[in-house]
Amino acid sequence: MRLYARLSRTESHWLKSARRALVFGIWLAILVLAVPGCNRSSEDRHARQMAVRVRSEFLHAWRNYERYAWGHDALRPLSKTPHDWYGQSLLMTPVDALDTLVLMKLDADVGKTKALIVSDLSFDRDIYVKNFEVTIRLIGGLLSSYQLTGDKHLLQLAQDLGNRLLPVFNSPTGLPYVYVNLRTGQVREPVTNPAETGTLLLEFGTLSKLTGRPEFYDKAKRALVETYKRRSLLGLVGQGINVETGAWTDTDSHISGGIDSYYEYLWKCWLLFGDNDCRDMWNASIPAINKYLADEAGGELWYGHANMQTGARTETTYRALDAFFPALLALSGDLERARRLQASSFKMWNLHGIEPETFDYKSMRVVNGAYHLRPEIVESTYYLYHFTRDARYRQMGEKLFGDFVKYCRADAGYAALADVVTKQKRDEMESFALAETFKYFYLLFAPPRTVDFDNVIFNTEAHPLSRTW
Repeated sequence: MRLYARLSRTESHWLKSARRALVFGIWLAILVLAVPGCNRSSEDRHARQMAVRVRSEFLHAWRNYERYAWGHDALRPLSKTPHDWYGQSLLMTPVDALDTLVLMKLDADVGKTKALIVSDLSFDRDIYVKNFEVTIRLIGGLLSSYQLTGDKHLLQLAQDLGNRLLPVFNSPTGLPYVYVNLRTGQVREPVTNPAETGTLLLEFGTLSKLTGRPEFYDKAKRALVETYKRRSLLGLVGQGINVETGAWTDTDSHISGGIDSYYEYLWKCWLLFGDNDCRDMWNASIPAINKYLADEAGGELWYGHANMQTGARTETTYRALDAFFPALLALSGDLERARRLQASSFKMWNLHGIEPETFDYKSMRVVNGAYHLRPEIVESTYYLYHFTRDARYRQMGEKLFGDFVKYCRADAGYAALADVVTKQKRDEMESFALAETFKYFYLLFAPPRTVDFDNVIFNTEAHPLSRTW
């Protein structure tokens, strides 16, 4: 009996210990599983707070535009005066910023701004406008806002502007002239670049699909193809071309301003329209970009300049505009290069607390110290976060935004910098600050459902276009 009693007590003790161990194990497992969830919840909570902060700062810029430049193209934030590109307003900022207002759910501002555009915007003007800029800002903005709001007046305005821009394509090559008179259709300036000849198909193609008019698609696509057809034997394009002769006027090749969005649209037009020609042109171009323009310096990846005919390095400069390329690399599936190049862009930013316009990555010196409130590095941060869900990109975005506010916030909006070293401000707040820079900051921190990323394509001015047709 005593032996049985001892065994029972031992067994009882063992069972109690086993139960405690089991309970502890279950509790530990729950804790381990819960920690990532807690971290994710904490990160999402902080991101929502950041989104609110970005929205608040956007409103600071927007309210001052309303106060000092309502009805004009842009605000000069230091002098608190309006600025019109061509001496009379085309409502550049209201059109460019309208879809940002929609995405931020600023409904009263959406209504007020849309009413201004519908009542006051007219393209029947005897002025020469730059085809590229009014296409990406105005046609892109009107089409995106039409898709988001359903207001057909916006589509009608986009079609009217598209009609007035069509004469730019009446060159012997089909490559567009730089300027066109909105009233007379007269064109001027035959020397242009691949960005201005090849960054039209997203907008004109969407306009074509929404209006049922193929000429918009066909003319913009021809311009893109004619640019591609003139690439060198190495597969590169230059930065200057004559639309009347088709001859290159500048053989410097790079991914920077003057070429950048030509490459962007090759891939994006494939995604938006399923155009196989665009996909094939991208697939033929990207190996040459990575072979001749990519550059290693100090173990870091940069993209520099090369002669389009020989591939010889011509410059070791990288620009604020070039910081769009990680986004394009990520979108096209090359996350490894995208991550490395983004790290280089961020390094350039951190050297002076904000990025310069131009930087020599070999000497690590600023070449042009201006900062124009550019969005490209923010755009790439947003894309990389979307594709990786790596919290480090939101942390990077928070650092970028903190510096942006610290150095560019002015009493009446946001001001560009004349010099990133001295942080001296300049009297400039381009419409893209509201259309792109604030939008990409907001989308980085806002809930993913804010925009259906997988079913929209952002044009080069950050206007989301979708296959609503």
